[in-house]
Amino acid sequence: MAIVNNFDYVKPKSLKSVFRLFKQYKNPIILAGGTDLLDMLKSGAVVPDVVIDIKGLNVLKRITYKDGVLFIGACVTYTELIESKIIKKRCPIILEMAKQVASMGVRNRGTMAGNICSAVPCADSSPVLLAYNADIVVKSSSGERSIPAEDWFVGSRKTALKKGEVVRGISIKLEEQPQGASFLKLGRYEGEDLAQVNLVVIALKDKTYRVVYGSVAPVPLRARKIESFLKGHDFYKAVLKEAVALVESEIKPISDVRASKEYRLHMAKVMLEIGLEAAINRLSGKKPVYGTKLL
Repeated sequence: MAIVNNFDYVKPKSLKSVFRLFKQYKNPIILAGGTDLLDMLKSGAVVPDVVIDIKGLNVLKRITYKDGVLFIGACVTYTELIESKIIKKRCPIILEMAKQVASMGVRNRGTMAGNICSAVPCADSSPVLLAYNADIVVKSSSGERSIPAEDWFVGSRKTALKKGEVVRGISIKLEEQPQGASFLKLGRYEGEDLAQVNLVVIALKDKTYRVVYGSVAPVPLRARKIESFLKGHDFYKAVLKEAVALVESEIKPISDVRASKEYRLHMAKVMLEIGLEAAINRLSGKKPVYGTKLL
């Protein structure tokens, strides 16, 4: 499918230039990796008068860790996340998620920031950021603000980003206490596919848990009933069985071309069991190692 509408293409050398372009054009759109944007341009889902390519801005390509805060620049690719020593040491569940995103070609260009700006319900990055209470740092000509991940997703393909703002990066305040985490993605086949269901589980030493589902609602969904039930519990079969029984009260999946709602619901239960076990084993220093595909 060809792109049929005309638009200007600009590759600015600074964020200040980006903001000038925002004022110059009526309907600008940002290109970071472009893996989602290209499809939207071809389908006519977006009709910009200018595409602003920020890929060359080095200020947006950094991964840093300081004073307990992990920061991922808006133009960091999934491949760079996988290869990062900081990610592997400080937040390896991001590595585990990134390895399951689409294909190598997409991972080489696609970015976590771009993924959450597209805000499709099946986005792989979204549950991870919600589970870690991440902040999305956005900048405009008038200043900067941080938007909690829980407030970022306002609907399918809709975010809290305002006109004239650009994502500078993602900030995650990491827990000081030991933890184990897991990421699971259900697809139809091996290789490049969108999630039918995805899931992030975090188990913390103080016996609190975070459970976040994706692709079962218009926005990523934090399963607070399950989290509340699990709080204070050790991991054993009776507790697991009760936790799994709560899934039906937490999610309301739909049927579409990728899966029926019944199949999604069934697999969401299976995934919770696998995800909890993996997270708790990792908390204890046991296998599976991070980066292992759990499903």
